Amino acid sequence: MKISKILFAAAIAGLVFVGCKKAEDKSLEVVNKEKSAPKEHKPIAAENLQTASFTIDGMTCAVGCAKTIEEELANLDGVEKATVDFDKKTATVSFDKTIQNSESLTKVVQETGDGKTYKVSNFKS
Repeated sequence: MKISKILFAAAIAGLVFVGCKKAEDKSLEVVNKEKSAPKEHKPIAAENLQTASFTIDGMTCAVGCAKTIEEELANLDGVEKATVDFDKKTATVSFDKTIQNSESLTKVVQETGDGKTYKVSNFKS
């Protein structure tokens, strides 16, 4: 009787362990698929292409701050390319001037934080 209880408990524990592990793996696959899907950009006519650079104050790290801001800018409609340099505290954005402007880019950067963390200055286009 004692052996059958031990075997039964081991079987239940094994099923729970295997069942939970498979569910966890599936959730990780969904997250990775969502992040890996690159956003398609429409081609920008040469006469509408504009490049701007500006300073971003308030960044405290390259991954959490600079990379997040870069991704937010790059995913905007009308943005061809965005790069954020944490060390220099600068951003460079190539965009369609008929879709984006300095105010919209500034707003995205500032709203990436809590509206108070990141400040944009020295906007040059």
